[in-house]
Amino acid sequence: MMGPAHSLSGAAAWLGVGAAASALDRPMPWPVLLAGALICAGAALAPDLDHKAATISRAFGPISRNLCEIIDKLSYAAYKSTRKPGDPRRSGGHRTLTHTWVWAVMCGAGAAGICVFGGRWGVLAVLFVHMVLAIEGLLWKAARMSSDILVWLLGVCSAWMIADILDKPGNGSDWLFAEPGQQYLWVGLPIVLGALVHCIGDALTVSGCPVLWPIPIGRKRWYPIGPPKGMRFRAGSWVEIKVLTPVFMVLGGIGALGGLGFLG
Repeated sequence: MMGPAHSLSGAAAWLGVGAAASALDRPMPWPVLLAGALICAGAALAPDLDHKAATISRAFGPISRNLCEIIDKLSYAAYKSTRKPGDPRRSGGHRTLTHTWVWAVMCGAGAAGICVFGGRWGVLAVLFVHMVLAIEGLLWKAARMSSDILVWLLGVCSAWMIADILDKPGNGSDWLFAEPGQQYLWVGLPIVLGALVHCIGDALTVSGCPVLWPIPIGRKRWYPIGPPKGMRFRAGSWVEIKVLTPVFMVLGGIGALGGLGFLG
């Protein structure tokens, strides 16, 4: 799928988690619901760090472009070193390492660690990165028409405001993990979810997605999981734009109402 659909599906997924948490009597404070949806929307772009033409490659200028080239080479090296006889030969790393559950968990754990051990500046750094990505994904037309500096300034302001709100008592910095020193540990959850939702979205497309790596399936370790080929579509096709995007919007709205307690 393309960047906007990935981000929208990520936001909808976290809002759905919020509705489920409310139904299970572990409701999220509204700042967690909002911040988590934006983080998840941003994280849903991150697996495309292995593609130099993806939305994320433009998000942070030369830094993200160079990082995409490094991740592409790293992913390709991982593919070559772990492929089985049934895995085809390829010349690049797109839709390999960064499109697996292993990468999703690593990113979530790393971000949670930065938040817990990095203090306020660590939290702000994680929020800034994901706010910028959320803007690039959810507001992609406005982001394309604006300068990178304006997008970064909006990301900085959003991160600062969200951190200030979450830090207030009862607003969710310690949601789900309430022991001393565990504030913001929950931030890893929307990041893992966003990456996995990205993989599921790509699995619906023609190429499929090797989300289960390194678990071998038959003669392949990089097995492209997906529905039957007749049910798949091309990224950016009318199915994604005319069908899935409205569905994500409706599901996100229902999830938001449920997460805020209006449906139960």
